[in-house]
Amino acid sequence: MLAHVIYILAMIVLALSVPHAKVDAVSGTLVTIGLIGGWRYCWAGINLARAAYYLRFAYPRRRDAAAHAYKARGLKDHAYFLVTTYKIAPEISTRVYRSIFEAAYRAAGGATIVASIVDEADARLIRRVRASVALDHPGREAQVSVQIDKIDGTGKRDALATSLQSIARLNPGRNDIVLFVDGDSCVPTDVIERSLPFFTDPKVGAVTTDEMSDTEGGRLFRDWFDLRFAQRHVMMSSMSLSERVLTLTGRMSIFRASLATDPGFVELVRSDFIDHWRLGRVHFLTGDDKSTWFWLLQRGYKMLYLPDLCSVSIETQPKPGFYESATVLMTRWFGNMLRTNARALSLPGRQIGYFTWWSLLDQALSIWTTLAGPASILLATLFVSPWILPIYFAWVMFTRYSLCTVIMTFRGKSFPITYPFLLYFSQVAGAVVKSFILFRLDRQKWTRQSTAGSGRSPLPFRQRWRARSSTYMHCLALGWLILGVAYVGNII
Repeated sequence: MLAHVIYILAMIVLALSVPHAKVDAVSGTLVTIGLIGGWRYCWAGINLARAAYYLRFAYPRRRDAAAHAYKARGLKDHAYFLVTTYKIAPEISTRVYRSIFEAAYRAAGGATIVASIVDEADARLIRRVRASVALDHPGREAQVSVQIDKIDGTGKRDALATSLQSIARLNPGRNDIVLFVDGDSCVPTDVIERSLPFFTDPKVGAVTTDEMSDTEGGRLFRDWFDLRFAQRHVMMSSMSLSERVLTLTGRMSIFRASLATDPGFVELVRSDFIDHWRLGRVHFLTGDDKSTWFWLLQRGYKMLYLPDLCSVSIETQPKPGFYESATVLMTRWFGNMLRTNARALSLPGRQIGYFTWWSLLDQALSIWTTLAGPASILLATLFVSPWILPIYFAWVMFTRYSLCTVIMTFRGKSFPITYPFLLYFSQVAGAVVKSFILFRLDRQKWTRQSTAGSGRSPLPFRQRWRARSSTYMHCLALGWLILGVAYVGNII
C-alpha cells in the first residue's frame, strides 16, 4: 500500500511541476499524443467491455448449452494427450505428467497419452509417474494407454507431426479430442469432462484455456508473466465473443481429433512457410501454434476460449537478466505472430469475422502507433521544450496504473506496483522488437533448442544482402515514422 501511495504522489508532483506557460509551448505535441492515445484507449475499452460481457453473460450461456447437448448425446468420447518433452528438468516433467495422468484417469471415455521424447530417461520417468498415479485409481488401468514416440531432436514441429500420425493410426472418432500439451505445462484434472461438451458443435475446431504461471526467476520476471497472463485473459475473452481467438496457445490447446489428424493439418505442422517478396521462402522453425490456428481459421472453424479452465505454465528465466530474458521471449512470440498474421489478413473478413480481421490489422498498426508516442516526446524534448518530459511521465503513470487496475479486476485481486512499469515496458519494448522482426522474418530461434534460421540461403553473399536490405528497410520505416510525427505535431 505504501508503494502505491508513493507512486500516486510522485505522479501528482510530476503533473503539477510544469508551469502553465510551458504546457502551452508543447500543446501541439500533446494533442498529437492524445489523438493516438485516444485511439489506443478506445480500442482497449472496446476489448475490456467485450471481455466483461463474454465472461458475465455469453460464456455461461454457451457452456450450459454445450453441456446440455453433450448430455443429450449420451456418448463418452475418447481423449488423446500429445505431450512434447525436450530438455526439461525431471522435477518439472514429473509435475506435468502427474497432472496429465490424473486427468486421463478421470476421463469417462478413456484416454491415450502419446509422449514425444528424445531422451530415454523421460520414458522411464513417464512409466514411474503412471505407476504412482495408477495406485490412486484402482480398476481404471485399462482405460488409459500410453504410447512413447522417441524421435531425434529435430524440433517440436517434427515431434508434433510424428505423434499426430501415431494418433491417426489409432483411428480416433469424429468427436474425440487431442490435447496438445507442452512439457512444462500442467493441465487441470477436469480438463476432459469440461472441454468435450463444446465439441458437440461441429463447427468448433479447437478451444484453449486460461493460464497461470509458476515462474522461476527474478521478481520482475515473475510479475511480468503474471501481468501478461492477466492481459491474455482479457483479450482471449474479447476475441472468443466472436468465436475466433487469435492464437491457439502451444502450452495447452484442445483440438477436434478428426481435424488434428487430417493429413493437411499434420503437414502444415511439420513444414510451414511463407514466400516473402524480399526474403524468399521462409520456413517456420517455431510457431506451430500459429500454424494450427491458421489452418483452422482458413477453413472457417470456430476457436473458443474457456476462461474457467486453467493450465499452469512452469516458466524458467532463459537469461540471467530480466531485460535479456524478456527480449528473447518476445522475439520468438512476436516473430511467430508476424509471420502468420499477414496471410491471415489476406483472408476475407466475411469468412473469419470482421472483428477478427480488424483485430489482426490492429496488431500490425499498433507497432507504429505505440512507437509514435515516445518518438514525439523525444523530438519535442530536443526541439521544443524539455518540460514535456514530466507531463509525459505523469500521463504514462496515470494511464498504465488505471489500465492495470481495470485488468486486474478480471482476476479479482490487487497488483504490485511493478505492474504499471512492466506494462509500459511490454508496450514500448514489444513494439521495438516487433518493428525489428517485421523486417527480419527469417530470424528464428527456440528458447531451449539450438535450432535457428536466417533465411537458409546457401550463399553467404545473399545472406549479407538480405541482412543489409533488412536494416535499410527498417531504418527507412523508422525515418518515415519520425518525419510523420514531427509534421503532425508541428515540432520541426
